[in-house]
Amino acid sequence: MINIIQEHNLTPDAARAAAEQVAQKLAKEFDLVCNWHGDVLRFERSGVEGALTLLPQQAQMQIKLGMLYGAFAPAIQSKVAEKMRKVFAAA
Repeated sequence: MINIIQEHNLTPDAARAAAEQVAQKLAKEFDLVCNWHGDVLRFERSGVEGALTLLPQQAQMQIKLGMLYGAFAPAIQSKVAEKMRKVFAAA
């Protein structure tokens, strides 16, 4: 399980736009299906599932990897954390 917490000072609309940027990158790279459920962006495909939860001043990403992707967890975590740092620190 990958857990990433990114602090931010964005408005709710700006945070949602930042989350969309992260989701688009993940969807493209891992062929994920993404859907919003309130302030939670859920994503999945065979072997990968997770959620990006928007809170005031914080974005929380949880990713559960199946066996196939488990070996790549450190690289995936690093890449996702960097993307979150960039898009949520934009304002």
